[in-house]
Amino acid sequence: MTLTAPVNRIIPFSTVDGPGSRTSVFFQACNIACAYCHNPETQNMCRNCGACVPGCPEGALSMADGRVVWDPDKCVECDACIITCPHLASPRVKTMTPRQVMDEVCKNIPFIRGITTSGGECSLRADFLTELFTMAQKEGLSCLMDSNGIVDLAAYPALMEVCDGVMLDVKAWDSEMHRALTGADNANVKKNLGFLSEHGKLEEIRIVCIDELVDTRAAIDGIARTIGSRRTQTRLKLITFRKNGVRGRLSETPSPSPETMQAHADYARAAGFNNIVLT
Repeated sequence: MTLTAPVNRIIPFSTVDGPGSRTSVFFQACNIACAYCHNPETQNMCRNCGACVPGCPEGALSMADGRVVWDPDKCVECDACIITCPHLASPRVKTMTPRQVMDEVCKNIPFIRGITTSGGECSLRADFLTELFTMAQKEGLSCLMDSNGIVDLAAYPALMEVCDGVMLDVKAWDSEMHRALTGADNANVKKNLGFLSEHGKLEEIRIVCIDELVDTRAAIDGIARTIGSRRTQTRLKLITFRKNGVRGRLSETPSPSPETMQAHADYARAAGFNNIVLT
């Protein structure tokens, strides 16, 4: 049986999704619902309600047999459809095989160092990623995942064998705070943190910092305890929350000040992290 997955978009060249220039593959659908999600249109699959069709200025959307049909040749990516969608979804999704995705990636060789998969949540497509990463490594490309950590990655040894590293989101350390932000428990996030670090697969840890809503310093302490002495070599990215693209209750939440972010970085350095990135 041929593997397929819903792909939201493929960015040919990205310098913010891992080291060097990389092709980034964004899958559709997520297993959590972050209140501060910056691309909320990737959270759910299209329900074919048709709400987006009348507002498309280029006529790139239509209804056929009860389904929304997207014509990419007419689409100008104005985002009217995803702004209109009441279900945090997108009609601009392609069902692709690993080979089809890899064919798009190969168009960018030799100008990329590797590929990064994101979402949505890419770990929901473990078998797909295993096949895609196997192809990519044969082309000499490194393979990274950007993951929220809700899926237990230790349960997928074949994927971990061909994955070079995971950029792991730690949304919050306190389980109730994590649940308030995402709707899900973070037990597997903590488990993945230790597992990936122990096996040399922890490419980067990411914390999105929001005043009073994220326990940034508790997260720093918890991460330090979990990965131990490996924290000195592990990259810790402290991300300033920005409301760009955010929908819902946090859409008007202010960003932490530069002074607050610097204080978080200083705290992390005192906790033993040497490789700290502020964004």
